[in-house]
Amino acid sequence: MSETNRTEISSLGEFRLIERLTKNFEIHNASTILTVGDDAAVIDHFGKQTVVTTDLLIEGIHFDLMYTPLKHLGYKSVMVNLSDIYAMNAVPTQITVSIGISNRFSVEALDEFYEGIYAACEKHGVDLVGGDTSSSQKGFIISVTAIGEVSPDRFVKRSTAKKGDLICVSGHVGGAFLGLTLMEREKKIYLENPAIQPDLEGEDYIVGCLLKPEARKDIIEFFASNEIIPTAMMDVSDGVSSEVMHLCHQSNLGCVLYEEKLPIHEAARKAAYKFGLDPTVCALNGGEDYELIFTLAQSDYDKITLNEEIAVIGYMTEPEKGYQFISKGGNTHPITAQGWNAFES
Repeated sequence: MSETNRTEISSLGEFRLIERLTKNFEIHNASTILTVGDDAAVIDHFGKQTVVTTDLLIEGIHFDLMYTPLKHLGYKSVMVNLSDIYAMNAVPTQITVSIGISNRFSVEALDEFYEGIYAACEKHGVDLVGGDTSSSQKGFIISVTAIGEVSPDRFVKRSTAKKGDLICVSGHVGGAFLGLTLMEREKKIYLENPAIQPDLEGEDYIVGCLLKPEARKDIIEFFASNEIIPTAMMDVSDGVSSEVMHLCHQSNLGCVLYEEKLPIHEAARKAAYKFGLDPTVCALNGGEDYELIFTLAQSDYDKITLNEEIAVIGYMTEPEKGYQFISKGGNTHPITAQGWNAFES
């Protein structure tokens, strides 16, 4: 963006900035009674239970603006929260967005960021009902809170899986980690030699997995229309092995996973081989896929067989069996959590 088209944030002030960034949002939900413009929003879920989740995204820890377009960042900031709402078997209805920004950002840059937020809200029928802006000494800080609704007693926890339940995952896994690997490689090359242009040829799939993940609204709709309630569920933000171990630990169970059942996209498999990585390790330990991982009573198996977006990757066992992974060659290995750790240096 050229500097001639740059409006300093300080020239607007906080209230005019919020007004500008939120003026085009339309209401999608009857539950939204009062939105941006007062001291607080008013929401009425008409007898449904309310689900609330918050995520904090910090520049340099959760995203890198060297290769993340602001519009994509706005979109992804919303998606990671909506994914948590869907992981409760709930429907997201409202979000609030708070940002901390330094004077390195212009008003136009924030317009781009909010375009992404707007696109995500539009796609998932969610209302932006509030938030806050603050100055930050350096870097970009984003906090999104998502609110959803669920019929009483239909929400799904992590701790309620049963022995013998099938372990299922939506979509494909491992793509986002490979996208990150590619972007970090290209960033390193660029920093060493800025004359070299990034080479992303043929890698649209893994780049898309990283920069524009999609929360799985379709899976929750599929559950509703087929009268399926998973016995336990969470989203894949830290990696499949890590999430399966969470479900096992909280449900006091063991598990068996099968390598041959892991849903790995062909484009991700090729990218892994190109980078000298094992696609299975990427699928098990890569984070940020934002797919849903859930357990299901075996009696519901027939209901999911026609959905190509759901793969059965294993089953729950008694806790004494531990966490087992069976390779394509038939060998058994213990599962370890090597996914994303928020507090690693």
